[in-house]
Amino acid sequence: QVQLVESGGGLVQAGGSLRLSCGASGRSVSTSIMAWFRQAPGNEREFVASIRTSDSSTNYADSVKGRFTISRDNAKNMVYLQMNSLKPEDTAVYYCAASRAVGSLVFMTGAGIYPYWGQGTQVTVSS
Repeated sequence: QVQLVESGGGLVQAGGSLRLSCGASGRSVSTSIMAWFRQAPGNEREFVASIRTSDSSTNYADSVKGRFTISRDNAKNMVYLQMNSLKPEDTAVYYCAASRAVGSLVFMTGAGIYPYWGQGTQVTVSS
């Protein structure tokens, strides 16, 4: 089992930045893909970004490309999401997710692929 804990959310003005962190722990913490999803009120959970732990290859949703950066520190079992140029539409609860699935990251954007989830951290961007 893998436990995930997010931190770093908060309130920021439009154009500002936040850095989210996700720590993984558990009896078998090794996973192949780590990802960030987000869910705004009334919306479905949507894919934001993913990273393969073996080679750090990444994939991003079109809505965040060029503004968000996902990175990882395997030695610390940590994954980060640097969010720049934030917009009010980025307001959501952000979730860290993990999977041992293999394959192209392009096809790893569905929430159902990820069996392990954190509790979420709120990000609010004011206009």
